[in-house]
Amino acid sequence: MDVILWALFILLFRVANVAIGTVRTLLVVRGERILATLIGLFEALFFVVAVGKVVQDLGNLLNLLAYCVGFAVGTWVGMVLEDRLALGYVLVRIVSLQKGRRIALALREKGYGVTEMLGEGRAGRVGIIDIVAKRKDVPLITSVGCEIDENAFITVQEPREVYRGYIPRAR
Repeated sequence: MDVILWALFILLFRVANVAIGTVRTLLVVRGERILATLIGLFEALFFVVAVGKVVQDLGNLLNLLAYCVGFAVGTWVGMVLEDRLALGYVLVRIVSLQKGRRIALALREKGYGVTEMLGEGRAGRVGIIDIVAKRKDVPLITSVGCEIDENAFITVQEPREVYRGYIPRAR
């Protein structure tokens, strides 16, 4: 019974280690240095404890399996966490052949700052709409664009840094 409990312990610590490592990496990329550093402390703790137990008995295949499965599951959990946290800002660009103005007005009604531009596409003049918003707002923004113009071309990019501009504080 002790063997199974240790394997479970290793699995859980490895899941935690990799999951928070994924989130920490994303925080580093977004410039959140202090939070990333604090999370790194726990990431290292979980890693050392898990790997230490595995190295104590390399002949224990259950511990090795738990370590490897924990890595795989931790990767998945980290991605799910990152999606749920929806950290940071995005630049949503909507290109519409004929309905750019209507999309811009609808998004402004919902409280978003919208920049409108004219562009030239393969089929002629297009409306280009840029919105910088919190990442968690992407589904709402894209749904507004698609409801008004089902053929709108929509891209989402992650800016490295955002200075000034109009970004709603609460949604």
